[in-house]
Amino acid sequence: MATEILTTDDLYDFKMQLFGELKKLLTENPQAKPKKYLKSAEVMEMLQVSPGTLQNLRINGTLPYTKIGGIILYEYEEILKVLKENRVAS
Repeated sequence: MATEILTTDDLYDFKMQLFGELKKLLTENPQAKPKKYLKSAEVMEMLQVSPGTLQNLRINGTLPYTKIGGIILYEYEEILKVLKENRVAS
């Protein structure tokens, strides 16, 4: 079996090709449509809130949700709508 020696130049060329491919993938579809429904963890990350705050938003009716079994789902468009309706003009 033949042995091939890799040099740092080979690794650099590979890195540049990989970055080029990643950049191409990211720029091909910059307006990727978000998921229609988000789980609680995704909403907490999106809004930068704690689990307790998210629960309070559900309880007081601020944030509409759907519960299927034990899974709570939030519609992405509804979250944007709530954010827009509660925007404070400065």
